[in-house]
Amino acid sequence: MIVYIVAAACAAGVVLVASRLVRKARAGVEDPDPDGPTAAHTGAMLSALFLLAFAIAIVVPWTSADAARSNTYAESQAVAEAYWAAQRLDAPDARRVQQGLISYVDLVRGPEWRAMRHGRLTARGWADLDRLRRDVIAIKAGTDELKDARNAVLDHIGEISAARRQRAMDARVTPPPGLIATTALTGIVVVLLPFLTGARPRGATLVPLTLMAALLAAGIYLTVDISHVFAGALAVGPDAFTGLHADLRRVAGGG
Repeated sequence: MIVYIVAAACAAGVVLVASRLVRKARAGVEDPDPDGPTAAHTGAMLSALFLLAFAIAIVVPWTSADAARSNTYAESQAVAEAYWAAQRLDAPDARRVQQGLISYVDLVRGPEWRAMRHGRLTARGWADLDRLRRDVIAIKAGTDELKDARNAVLDHIGEISAARRQRAMDARVTPPPGLIATTALTGIVVVLLPFLTGARPRGATLVPLTLMAALLAAGIYLTVDISHVFAGALAVGPDAFTGLHADLRRVAGGG
């Protein structure tokens, strides 16, 4: 953040030095008018900078949310595959593993999803997954068929774990704070630019300026609201795990 401030201060210093040098050299012409070339150039550049920052602040969270949503379905699919692979184990082992998977889904779609709004996953989820892996490893397989079934379940648990790590990363991802700050600052300057250049809009000219300010404020709030993958307007919901939970309960109940 300090580097950003220093860079901005250096740029402002360059403008002031250039202005003084030009004045001393008696080059150019005075430009005090609100509709002069300086105001026009500044307004165009500020508008372009705001649009660039605003576009990035919208696109980055949008793509992150899409990727996170796809990953939740990949994780739920891995859970489903592990559940069905466990059917090939001996009945007691199969029931224990399948119940563990159902409990894991219950945890993820409930308490863990609420925790992800704050950028973290639950420690219990990691512990449950590790315990499930240890239980499967400890299963005694006396035949090649059981060994294949055990290995298949372990492979799917590995897929669940990998998708879970990705979900943990997604829960922590947010746009750089400097991007949100730049979007907000440039938006404010764009609104105040007519006043900063010496113009005094009144009457009908205040209507479009007021509408622009209102829309810019809504847009800037939107960039803040969608900055987190699991909270806000673009929040990824537990739909994948909710649907999976219903399916597993139905299968477990024989329906």
